Amino acid sequence: MRVLENQKPQDVFYYFEEISRIPRASYHTRAISDYLVQFAKTHGFEHYQDDDDNVIIIKEASPGYEASEPVILQGHMDMVCEKEAGREIDFETEGLTLFVDGDFVRAEGTTLGGDDGIALACALAVLDDDTLCHPRLEAVFTTNEEVGLLGAKSIDLSMLKGHILLNIDSDREGHFLTSCAGGLTAQVKIPVSYQKEKGRWAQIRLHGLLGGHSGSEIDKEHANAIVTMGRILKYLKDRMPYGVVSLEGGRKDNAIPREATAGILLPDEAEGAFSGYVEAIADILKKEYINTEPNLSVSVEIAEERECDVLSVVSMEKVLFYLRNAPNGVLYRSVNFEGLVETSLNAGILKLDGTDFCISTSVRSSVGSRKEELCERLTYLTEFLGGTITLSGDYPAWEYRDDSKVRALVSKIYREETGREPIFEAIHAGLECGALSDKIPGMDAVSFGPDNFDIHTPNERLSISSTERVYRFLVRLLAAMR
Repeated sequence: MRVLENQKPQDVFYYFEEISRIPRASYHTRAISDYLVQFAKTHGFEHYQDDDDNVIIIKEASPGYEASEPVILQGHMDMVCEKEAGREIDFETEGLTLFVDGDFVRAEGTTLGGDDGIALACALAVLDDDTLCHPRLEAVFTTNEEVGLLGAKSIDLSMLKGHILLNIDSDREGHFLTSCAGGLTAQVKIPVSYQKEKGRWAQIRLHGLLGGHSGSEIDKEHANAIVTMGRILKYLKDRMPYGVVSLEGGRKDNAIPREATAGILLPDEAEGAFSGYVEAIADILKKEYINTEPNLSVSVEIAEERECDVLSVVSMEKVLFYLRNAPNGVLYRSVNFEGLVETSLNAGILKLDGTDFCISTSVRSSVGSRKEELCERLTYLTEFLGGTITLSGDYPAWEYRDDSKVRALVSKIYREETGREPIFEAIHAGLECGALSDKIPGMDAVSFGPDNFDIHTPNERLSISSTERVYRFLVRLLAAMR
């Protein structure tokens, strides 16, 4: 007996349970890709599968809709695989164990994969139902979205005829996304040199910061540990002599770093003043961040005298100059959506090794020219300091369209279906709509989906009633595209 057998809409939850039995971690999508291909073969649909496991399934228009503009239904196959401590599961070979918890579908001790399994389930249910009225349907199922929109970047869409894209990868019912940021990673390397010195070794540790996603939470005024450590070091340099032995912070370029450490070497005469200066800058920071970083803490450890390699005078100047002058945080806000961040940077990973000062920064903007302008600024600063910069993982923005016809139709159908006004939003993060729109000029797109909470965590839960309402809306929307 199926766990979701009695849940409505039955076709949607049938397919959701089917795909939940199939392992579909990022980079391990062949099994789910083959399942989609077999679905297409069973139904006699035109289909395509590429070397990256992306799949396209095409169903011709229902009677009376032959002259209508084709519609692209889109979602991604892969899921973020996280589990609770003690939960034994091999995400590369095992499926999920689903259960119903009131109005929610959940998975035992793991992420549910509603992001974005619900897109696959809804699309398959539509394709499987010959009673529905719809234009030509072009279902695009991509891979490795969760690790950089890789499938959307590589997929060939030349066989498609549609310019209307319905992306089912949003997690708040009634909230329709119409724009997202593009982005890339900027990796800076500035050569450094060292010199031998003797002194008392000390460590400065900045910790207790909240961090967060560098897209959705960059506007929360959380302290960036890397940037703040640069401020601490410059504050000390202006007041006392010391040498930098080590420096590191952050783990992911798309996460606001929560911690940074610096190893320094103090002259004997500076030891007494050191703790006082650190305490002073810590008090300043705590006052500035009293509302956004309540647990900010700067601690020090002082050890024995030793001989160490410390940054040369010129190298130390370069490192501090970069940390104090490289742009970071929110730079521009949207003029189309009140309160939305348009352009930002996040210094996410810092490391000082034997030859280079290395820093990795996530650059985001919903305006392509501003993303390019920021890269030019980082490049100019880096090359001025004698370093090199590598730009990678570039994905395009999905820019807001004032003349969107699909948005107008979505608004009309949603009001008729629910009696409520839809909420149109943009997000400061990447969506596949940007990468796909880049391949099909003039694409008119919208992203939506049912309520899905705590995604990417073992507490993820998909609302059953919301799924039913969203699927009913999707069916009505397709019927209105005659």
